[in-house]
Amino acid sequence: MFRVGFGFDAHPFEEGKPLILAGVRVDFPKGLRGHSDGDVVLHSITDALLSAIGEQDIGQLFPDTDPRWKNADSAIFLKTALEKLHQKGYRIVNVDCTLVANQPKIAPIKERLIENLAKLLGVEREQVSLKGKRREGFCQEEGIACFCVVLVQRY
Repeated sequence: MFRVGFGFDAHPFEEGKPLILAGVRVDFPKGLRGHSDGDVVLHSITDALLSAIGEQDIGQLFPDTDPRWKNADSAIFLKTALEKLHQKGYRIVNVDCTLVANQPKIAPIKERLIENLAKLLGVEREQVSLKGKRREGFCQEEGIACFCVVLVQRY
């Protein structure tokens, strides 16, 4: 049995925070505003995985009103989603993400992000796709949005 999950996350830029994308610290003068580390890639993948297996979403499992998650590493959220995925007898077939941002440019860091995602997800590099697109009028505030779709299969 195959299941598809979709995830989305977006955060505006914030001065004084590091920029974390796909679990990688990116050299950029601003980070993303969020209760946790603001990693839109890991947040959208986490939501997509949870969606695919019919679980509560990231906001329900890790509410931004809970001080435990203040500045938390988003890999914690992803790890929880992966545990739930495996407990229900599913494995990842593939993950496909699109980052929407004018800056930073994604192309120069794309392979680093994909390699780290594959490592975090416990899959082969070929099972992960990530691309960058410019905003071109989408979103009024400067920041980064990420759309993600996953395909999972019962084993």
